[in-house]
Amino acid sequence: MKKLINHITAFIAAGSIAACGNTTEETSANLLQAKAGSAISCTSIGLTPNDSVLYMHQGGQEFKPSFVNVDKPATAVPDGMVWIPGGEYSMGSINPQGMDGGGEIAMNDARPVHRVYVDGFYMDASEVTNAEFAAFVKATGYITFSERAPNPADYPGVPADQLAPGSAVFTPPGQPVPLNNYLLWWRYINGANWRHPNGPGSNIEGKENYPVVQVSWMDAIAYCRWADKRLPTEAEWEYAARGGLKENIYPWGNEPVNTGHQKGNFWDGHFPDKNTETDRFYFTAPVASFTPNGYGLYDMAGNAWEWCADYYDYNYYKSLNTSGVVDPKGPSKSYDPDEPFAKKRVIRGGSFLCNESYCTG
Repeated sequence: MKKLINHITAFIAAGSIAACGNTTEETSANLLQAKAGSAISCTSIGLTPNDSVLYMHQGGQEFKPSFVNVDKPATAVPDGMVWIPGGEYSMGSINPQGMDGGGEIAMNDARPVHRVYVDGFYMDASEVTNAEFAAFVKATGYITFSERAPNPADYPGVPADQLAPGSAVFTPPGQPVPLNNYLLWWRYINGANWRHPNGPGSNIEGKENYPVVQVSWMDAIAYCRWADKRLPTEAEWEYAARGGLKENIYPWGNEPVNTGHQKGNFWDGHFPDKNTETDRFYFTAPVASFTPNGYGLYDMAGNAWEWCADYYDYNYYKSLNTSGVVDPKGPSKSYDPDEPFAKKRVIRGGSFLCNESYCTG
């Protein structure tokens, strides 16, 4: 039986969840090909000299060619979904720190690079929209976690009058700020939820085709069950995000994010205080606003973070056999050294807030 996978998004609350790994950073294992004597023949794959040095010293040589299955779906592809043929690839990333625009995050949780095989599956072509999520709520009466008052037992010592329904909202500062404290641009706002993404006064009217945000992992699971689908595993998500490209860094290839045509919805300008909106959007964009990847999947980088099924464990990749793992389902429990007692799930794909100065991945 083929698997139906949802492409569902999350608006990230500061400190509530964490991303494991990178967006799609696969680079050629044959960066340099030595030929007779001292002659060298190079293939251009879009890396700068600095990138190449980092690539060779930080694990890029571990990437091996990908192999895509030729199997076809056994049944008609469901509406709004695409067929991902499955195959074998190198999962993980090199460390972006030290690269031009490498960001603040070391991404050591995305290493070592390891071989993974996944079976074929169906996946939503785009992120779940406000209209689709609204249909689920209307049919079931479901109430999302951000619409429920927090359980006092989960927050000992917090006054009851402060335990109001709400969520974290991106609140850009009016001037440049240090990038080592996300609380400078995230704020918990009472009344923020999927209907009011930025708090009271905001709404989703006219944004039926925008990705639903302010949804927890449990909200995503509830939606998927109603739709007779499920969330992808992290391994499935990364394989799908690569779009069939072999030894490439991004879903679109190797061209840097800010070179050439607009590749997705990212933070243009100086993060987090000035967005020049070069891509035409300050916050999220309607789904499918940019070119899809090779499998026909939209927004696999940028726009909104996307939930995966797996627990997040900072050391998970280190526990795997680098020579090959078949359909990994993730760790048995969550572990983040920064918040060791929190239960976290994997998110992937980046968002409209991703900027080369802060969270290149």
